[in-house]
Amino acid sequence: MSRRQLLATAGVVALSGAVAACSSGGTTSPRRRVLPNDPVVAATERTRLEAGGGTLRSFALTAEPGTIDLGGVMVPTWTYGAAVPGREIRVRQGERLRVDVSNALPDPTSVHWHGLAIRNDMDGVAGLTQQPVVAGKSQRYEFVVPDAGTYWFHPHVGTQLDRGLYAPLIVEDPADGAAYDDEWVLVVDDWIDGTGSPATTPDTVLAGLRRDGMSAMGGMDGTAPASASEPLGSDTGDVVYPYYLINGRLPIAADSRTVRAGQRIRLRLINAGGDTAFRIGIPGVPMTITHTDGFAVEPTSKEAILLGMGERVDAIITVPPSTTPILAIAEGKTGSAQAVLKVAGSSLGDTGGALAKLAASVPFDSARAAAVTAVRLSQKAPDVRHELVLGGPDGQYNWTINGRGYDPARGLPVVQGQRVRLTFTNQTGMFHPMHLHGHTFQVRPTDGGAGPRKDTVLVLPGASVDVDFDADNPGQWLTHCHNIYHGEAGMMTVVSYMST
Repeated sequence: MSRRQLLATAGVVALSGAVAACSSGGTTSPRRRVLPNDPVVAATERTRLEAGGGTLRSFALTAEPGTIDLGGVMVPTWTYGAAVPGREIRVRQGERLRVDVSNALPDPTSVHWHGLAIRNDMDGVAGLTQQPVVAGKSQRYEFVVPDAGTYWFHPHVGTQLDRGLYAPLIVEDPADGAAYDDEWVLVVDDWIDGTGSPATTPDTVLAGLRRDGMSAMGGMDGTAPASASEPLGSDTGDVVYPYYLINGRLPIAADSRTVRAGQRIRLRLINAGGDTAFRIGIPGVPMTITHTDGFAVEPTSKEAILLGMGERVDAIITVPPSTTPILAIAEGKTGSAQAVLKVAGSSLGDTGGALAKLAASVPFDSARAAAVTAVRLSQKAPDVRHELVLGGPDGQYNWTINGRGYDPARGLPVVQGQRVRLTFTNQTGMFHPMHLHGHTFQVRPTDGGAGPRKDTVLVLPGASVDVDFDADNPGQWLTHCHNIYHGEAGMMTVVSYMST
């Protein structure tokens, strides 16, 4: 086993016996941790099952190596079912989802169901909520799907997210559909796996960052100094990607959808990137934002959307009279991706002018949206507050929370029933999309308004963001930067439920 595999296994073993040292300062507590196999986790799931009706939907998923076509470029990578993205899973709110995952990879893996507030022992974080699924073995994930919206799934072992191991998970709301005629799921991604000679992998990229720190000057390992972006600041990434994709396709062979002029299309946008935020827009077509990270917001019309890694936005558009590209610019980097809305009787022209116009736009950060009344948290002062100071990197490319790297035996203690406030304070020169597992939080704007319900929020350099959530899903929940290289280099911690 590799050192990472040993650490993942050791983490589960250590966590199973942990009873104290569970605060941001590491002080002892007389309470014990609520572990993934605790009876209260199962009891919480039974409550969801009773509320949802329990209709069972079964799927099979195989993680396997293979060679895929990005649109004229063949790359070796790891995928779910020899496709990028993997086959979409679509269920209805309240149903019971069963997925049998087979590992045909040479390394251990897992599956994390990003954004869903599910039972803790199904969350898929190797070393925290489960043992990794070793090569040649399988695991069944089964849980009630509590909330409608746009979600996705990916591994939580090492840098595997930055390969082809991801796919959409769409949870339908039976009440949806009146405001649009059709929908289209668009997954944007930055791609480096299997490129170059010898072939680059996310593991070699991380090794290069570790080796060179922030002085990396590019090369076959993909590392490079950052560039600037007005919305994100002077540092927009540590990795140079040769390709950017929508639905696994390069712009030269873009994914397309045949539509009719005047149709209303719900776009479900997912950023599966490892190190890249995207500015997404459609030339001359406003997008009415309706949901962020699965939860409804007051409809807001924008010409461009800023989408951080791990974030999702749903937006409704009206199809224009002629064929039009949907564009995704790699924010602060060189390159873009596109998909195409094809209207009969017209063809796609040169997109250069459209890209220039999009680059000059002011993209909308979904953290500025306002939650609709039905999904807002009740007005309540927090019972407990935790500050998460984001720091790094040092000369060895270590990123930290509260001055420490990731340690699953240390965490941020909470108790069932509490209103919890997390304050993300960014003392670094780079933006961080911070993701909380097992919950959705409500962003608390500085003006006191009703921010959106989200599970991933952009924290800009020098800024602080307050988010509140209700501690209603017991267990041990990872909280981390969704830049895969920052997270793997230490910018992770645990929201740790303690017994009462």
